[in-house]
Amino acid sequence: MTATHNAEAYCRKLGLEQLTLYCFSAENWKRPAEEVGFLMALLQNYLVGERQLLLDENIRFRVIGRRDGLSAEVQAEIDESIRRTSTNTGLTLCLAINYGGRTEIVDAVRAVAERVQRGELQPTDIDEKVIADSLYTAGMRDPDLLVRTAGEMRISNYLLWQISYAELWVTGKCWPDFAAADLHQACRDFATRDRRFGGLVNVQGAV
Repeated sequence: MTATHNAEAYCRKLGLEQLTLYCFSAENWKRPAEEVGFLMALLQNYLVGERQLLLDENIRFRVIGRRDGLSAEVQAEIDESIRRTSTNTGLTLCLAINYGGRTEIVDAVRAVAERVQRGELQPTDIDEKVIADSLYTAGMRDPDLLVRTAGEMRISNYLLWQISYAELWVTGKCWPDFAAADLHQACRDFATRDRRFGGLVNVQGAV
């Protein structure tokens, strides 16, 4: 759902705790400059236009990805939305902006290496938690459900570490046409999945 469909408000009403939307990938800079400029302007308008909705719906706002390349205006609006929603306690809405899964892992490895270099961490101390705590998504839950639109059968460098046990749901609809009924269907299908996380016994995951 696009902003006009109020995706975050629908998810909050469904009782979901977290929604992460892939808005602009690190690879999208390769697109024509005119298109990139339009997308950045659209993003800035979204940040301003949806801010009151976030406040009204008690939604907390986060962003993952690198700040490099983002205009000062876009960064200022990001910071303002984060600041004004920081005390909200409902759904966490996270936008992936200038984001790439491999880039995230590279940045995490660098951060861990710097800690080792400073003597704060021994190589033998490095485990999954140390790496997870160094990712952009530190403090967030791993996704339970990944919705892939446009019928694409790839994950497009998205949350590579975090979706290791996420359930995939693919729809032929493109993102602008993804509506509340599609979200409901994805959630219903998710509820029927047998989630074992490598084991033999069912494990009920949160949506």
